[in-house]
Amino acid sequence: MAEIRKVGVLGCGLMGHGITQIAAQAGYEVVVREVDDAALAKGLAKIEKQLGRAVEKGRSSEADANAVRARIEGTTEYAALAGCDLVVEAITEDLALKLEMWKIVDGIVEPEAFFATNTSSLPVISQAAATSRPERFLGLHFFNPAQVMKLLEVVRCITTSEEAIEVGMQFGARLGKLTVPTKDRAGFIVNRLLVPYMLDGMRAYEEGVGSIAQIDAAMMAGAGHPMGPLTLSDFIGLDTLGAICDVMFDEFRERRFAQPPMLRKMLAARWYGRKSGIGFYDYSGTEPVQNPGLAA
Repeated sequence: MAEIRKVGVLGCGLMGHGITQIAAQAGYEVVVREVDDAALAKGLAKIEKQLGRAVEKGRSSEADANAVRARIEGTTEYAALAGCDLVVEAITEDLALKLEMWKIVDGIVEPEAFFATNTSSLPVISQAAATSRPERFLGLHFFNPAQVMKLLEVVRCITTSEEAIEVGMQFGARLGKLTVPTKDRAGFIVNRLLVPYMLDGMRAYEEGVGSIAQIDAAMMAGAGHPMGPLTLSDFIGLDTLGAICDVMFDEFRERRFAQPPMLRKMLAARWYGRKSGIGFYDYSGTEPVQNPGLAA
């Protein structure tokens, strides 16, 4: 089986910077590409903050942190990915943008290299078929934050070879992840079960079952969840959740995957959750409070 020595990461944002960090911590040489210097600097600063915090708390030595830093190369040039054995895509959930990106990368990276998408909802086959190596293409669905969350869904589409799946499984194991293979169906395993739960939390609020805080508190105390469905929605990002809903509804045509009216209105208002400072909660103060605009 092919040996992975150098990993490319496309995108250094919400997911990309975490994937970059854990790959470098696992001993891989990593090249992370962003669209411009500002976006790259922002992502690398998040990695630096995480590494510094680990040293402060005694979870890592300064020497280890320096070794991780030395294994990370940031770039705005696709050409820097040429020597990678595995390239993981972690850009925005826009299929057209992903396909445009893969066409460029496919012509730069050696034919023997493997490609993977971190998509949380889009069909893996749609991206695989846009490359010259569909048999070497798979899904590697990390969860946010990638530095903490243990699960990695390894997604097989209809063209993915056994070798590619084994590469994905071994890569995830070296990162310290619990690797779970799954098929190329919208939402894979976790989002197929989790998204309807979050949407039902929104519908429960719409129907007056409880307040935002009450619904969240009930699920935390009654089901042992670390955060309630509405807090979780804000954490994931309501724009990301809305995009996942659309893909899943298009595939399954079931009401439980459709955007509730409240979510559509919040997206129209550009209330995306934590990333925008307001969602089901207002994050502008020292502590989150229920968004007063939703009580109208």
